[in-house]
Amino acid sequence: MKNFYPNQYQKDSLYKINHNYLSEQFSDHEIILEKISEVVQNNDFTLGKTVDEVEALIANEANTKYAIGVGSGTDALMLSLKALGIGHGDEVITTTYTFYATIGAIVTSGATPVFCDCGKDFNIDHTKIEEKITRKTKAIMPVHWSGRPCNMNEIRKVAKKNSLEIIEDACHALQAEYFGEKCGGLGKLGCFSFHPLKNLNVWGDGGIITTNDKELAKKLKLLRNHGLTGRNTCLEFSYNSRLDTIQAVVAKHLIKHKLNNITNTRIKNAKFYDQKLSNIEQIKLIKRENKLKEVFHLYQFTVRNRDELADYLRNNGIDAKIHYPTPMHLQPAAKKYGYEKGDFPVSEKLSNASISLPVHEFITEEQIIYTTDLIKEFYKKI
Repeated sequence: MKNFYPNQYQKDSLYKINHNYLSEQFSDHEIILEKISEVVQNNDFTLGKTVDEVEALIANEANTKYAIGVGSGTDALMLSLKALGIGHGDEVITTTYTFYATIGAIVTSGATPVFCDCGKDFNIDHTKIEEKITRKTKAIMPVHWSGRPCNMNEIRKVAKKNSLEIIEDACHALQAEYFGEKCGGLGKLGCFSFHPLKNLNVWGDGGIITTNDKELAKKLKLLRNHGLTGRNTCLEFSYNSRLDTIQAVVAKHLIKHKLNNITNTRIKNAKFYDQKLSNIEQIKLIKRENKLKEVFHLYQFTVRNRDELADYLRNNGIDAKIHYPTPMHLQPAAKKYGYEKGDFPVSEKLSNASISLPVHEFITEEQIIYTTDLIKEFYKKI
């Protein structure tokens, strides 16, 4: 079976207005390459000093005491579960409207995912969590979908009442805030991704875990690196999930020089989209709330005639995407859990009606106007 990504990259590159903006974001790559040459000269490819520096920078961004660099956002989730001792025979409650990695991390930890429906804001519906709790439940894994924080006050109440841990899937949500609190510090552990299409991205895979718990931080540093405390001492046979020093160099460059602009420009672009789309009858935007700072990994909303609109935009050079047409409980991999169509009606409705438009920092106002004018034109035609 061939790798399907190269064909996808080639197809996506043909759009005039694209979700992929990496060439622009890394137009100053020569500066980064110069820093990488120092890694080569120092031979500190594995857990080098720049990893420590990035950990400190991300802990500051999440307002936590500790951050632990790992191999990917998926590993961040899985290792967080492992650090809490969650595995075979345990259950973890999460949303069915998420990316595959959320569920994959739970399953590969040995635990069982228990799905919960979401609200109209695409985030887990906190009112439906408690009914999913059993004696096997050990944790709740809320997903701050597209960079919009979940209703964490209510989720924390449920977790405290039932003695459950909270692991934030904050892979979309670096610099997002809930009532002034930073995502990544709203539960016991927070998990971020540095995947190339995340808001803060590197030149491959990477991830990081944030926490205020000293013992968990120590445990995670063991788990990510074979359980080693030194070259010749292993306390626990474990995993190899280290954030590469080369990727840490890329992350450090973005954190230091670009992250604030990335976040602020995405927020500005989303507000402009909101302004241009708010009066279209066939579109339902997510209600914005002052208590939340959304960072817009995606600009997503629901529409009538979704598939036809997506095709129309693509035919006119706009990389309209669907994230995602099938919720997790209806994926082939989830058949063994016994869920059926109709079990989570809100998630299923969103999967059938949602669309995502490019919102990154290189999208111009003119491109947003062009896109929104096409949407208006489409609905006038049908």
